[in-house]
Amino acid sequence: MTVRRAVASDMDAVLALYRELRPHDPPLAPDRALVLWNSVHDSAHSLIAVCEHEGVVAATCMLALVANLASGGRPIGFIEHVVTASTARRLGLAEACLAFAVDEAWRLGCCKVVMLSGAQRPQAHRLYEKLGFNGDTERGFVIKRPAE
Repeated sequence: MTVRRAVASDMDAVLALYRELRPHDPPLAPDRALVLWNSVHDSAHSLIAVCEHEGVVAATCMLALVANLASGGRPIGFIEHVVTASTARRLGLAEACLAFAVDEAWRLGCCKVVMLSGAQRPQAHRLYEKLGFNGDTERGFVIKRPAE
């Protein structure tokens, strides 16, 4: 297993993992996907972590940094889109990917790392707790855009 920052050639593999995570999302046009990929990949305020298993990108997560006027000006890290390919689950890939992203957040000076997870995913929550996340420290609230 190898965990690293994503490179340009990882885009298609990461998008395939996102489709597995969110199969009902509308597909991105290839040119739009490339623009968005470059925006996230090339930013100093975000990174995509990938975990390779047997030479294939099989897990990913994204870390985004948000500027912060509190906490001595240290940024807040947000982790999103944690996904492991269905064919590679239970191998520790998500754990390795998340540990890499958290280490990067600390290296980049974050005061905390926040992650949201579906309320009905206790197995995922156990993994997050194993890595030090605490679902009782603060409470997350979400509002989603109304359907158009």
